[in-house]
Amino acid sequence: MNQIASGLQAGGLPPKLRNTLSLTLQTLMTVTVIAWVLKLPLYLQLSLYNEQFLAAILGMALGLAFLLIRARPSPEDTPTPWVDAIAGLAGMVACFYIAIRYPVLVNEVIYRPLDAIIISAIIVALILEAVRRTAGMTLVIVVLVLVAYAMLGHLLPDEFVSRPIDFTRLLVYLGMDTNAVLGQTLAIAIIVVVPFTLMGQILGRTGGSQFFGDLAMAVMGKYRGGSAKISVAGSALFGMISGSAVSNVAAVGVITIPMMKRSGFPKHVAAAIEAVGSTGGQLAPPVMGAAAFLMAELLETSYAAVLIAAFIPAFLYYLALFIQVDLDAAKHGIKGEPMDRLPAIKEVMRHGWYFPIPFVVLVVGLVFFNVAAEYAALQAAALLVIFNLIFGYKGERTPLRELLLATISTAKASIDLLVIAAAAGLVIGTLNLTGLAFGLTLQLLALSGDSTIVLLLMTSVVAIILGMGMPTVGVYILLATLIAPALIQAGLSPMASHMFVMYFGMMSMITPPVAIAAFAAANIAGCDGSKVGWTATRVGWCSYVVPFLFAFSPALLMEGSAGTIIWAVITASLGVLAGSIAVVGYFWVAVSALQRVLYMAAGLLMLIPADAFKGAGWTDIAGLVLMIVLVAVHWLQIKRQSGVSVAN
Repeated sequence: MNQIASGLQAGGLPPKLRNTLSLTLQTLMTVTVIAWVLKLPLYLQLSLYNEQFLAAILGMALGLAFLLIRARPSPEDTPTPWVDAIAGLAGMVACFYIAIRYPVLVNEVIYRPLDAIIISAIIVALILEAVRRTAGMTLVIVVLVLVAYAMLGHLLPDEFVSRPIDFTRLLVYLGMDTNAVLGQTLAIAIIVVVPFTLMGQILGRTGGSQFFGDLAMAVMGKYRGGSAKISVAGSALFGMISGSAVSNVAAVGVITIPMMKRSGFPKHVAAAIEAVGSTGGQLAPPVMGAAAFLMAELLETSYAAVLIAAFIPAFLYYLALFIQVDLDAAKHGIKGEPMDRLPAIKEVMRHGWYFPIPFVVLVVGLVFFNVAAEYAALQAAALLVIFNLIFGYKGERTPLRELLLATISTAKASIDLLVIAAAAGLVIGTLNLTGLAFGLTLQLLALSGDSTIVLLLMTSVVAIILGMGMPTVGVYILLATLIAPALIQAGLSPMASHMFVMYFGMMSMITPPVAIAAFAAANIAGCDGSKVGWTATRVGWCSYVVPFLFAFSPALLMEGSAGTIIWAVITASLGVLAGSIAVVGYFWVAVSALQRVLYMAAGLLMLIPADAFKGAGWTDIAGLVLMIVLVAVHWLQIKRQSGVSVAN
């Protein structure tokens, strides 16, 4: 009582009361999502609109956002300002009002009653402020510009003109229509992504993160540059779970970056390797980032189809990183980690042999039995709990209380995603109401001169610029709505178009000047963030090339005959090897400037897929012949100079 009284006197909501309210909201939100996924309302014969559920969850997310995220950074033990508490309450009341009265409002909304206008205005304003607090100003500015266009578009020249729209109509449409905030973007974020977040939370609490880290150390640690290979493998494994570049850096980098520095890697290189490895987790099957689930919905296909299409690009991404790490270690004479510092594979598997099983169940359910993604995630989470209670990890079982807290914390971990999804609904709603999406497609095609290459280059630059201020999921939603239709119109397949924009939205995480993942890694390494960003760009060079390859090659997205796909993977892998040799400047020994140029030429020739255009198969053959000649000449030069056999 004394803490509450002092908090009231300090002019804010006391920390103790805030934490109690937050825990209550998190519990209610997580339980409600799980109940909806398990179809409990249906079993209880409760007839509810999907929009009622979405509105209720959005209300709780807004309440949590204003309770837990300050307008400006401040210590956690300080009272929550009354303006934040009131804003959170207003968001909950407005959303619950829609949830309760939706069956009536859905029939009255066309007449724009006063209560619908007021409620919609509150929801839209609070979503924008919540997004500003969680993801920065970029997405807020995009929404405001689109709203301004909706209001003033009828005054623009013919190429950009839109029909006049009343402001109250726009507000009600954005706040209540199923093509805006209460649309499929928010639905996927809540119904599909939240269960996967729950699975990740439980995996972390039961020791899964430590298991995958130990497994990476046991398998990769003894080889040259072992510490960096641990980083690559660990980041890939953990990234499949987290789907977030920054959280991946924070979780894995605190272990791997000091290890790489200790083994001899310069600190900016260690940070760059971790940043690139962590960023790739967002497209690494079987559990990709939130954008993958949204992609499946927007493409009206299964998550399994997205997972399969993402496999080869993810393989090439990590293959390039792994090869560069290996060559860089050989170039600088960095050996593997001492065996006494590494766990034994048998010991690692003995303690955590069951951790891969939930992922096997997840993939088998998604790919072979067409199980709904959200239900498959809950199954995997349940298996993790059961295995923990039966076997534990390293002789310890996570207490039920900890597992319960992990489950509840899912709501907190999902706040930023949910408010971004709601803001994306505002973007989509405005585009639908104004018809801008169609007009923008025509303008982009005109600007590119009907050149697919130019259009792809424009898209990649826009994606990286937008990604400097937004999470990958926000960039993907914007580009999937604004630019992907133009790519499809230009002749690319829908899967290639959406995968392209998601890929480059992800690459903004390591591309200067912002490079959020690179700066997070630099903070751990204790070095300059800009230097890490530029190094990460060099280390991740292949990541900027691969999207252009699968844009023209369905084979790299697992489309086509088995022979075509296998040939595309082989030549692309050899192209990655040749390109990496050129970038690092080392193979068995240092490579001369001329040889680097020729290796890069060979790599680029082999990276061009055989099905990219008529006659493209000859570029693969030319690149392959050039690389064979280079390797042979290089080998003979080394033997002639040293007089001894060269061994790795």
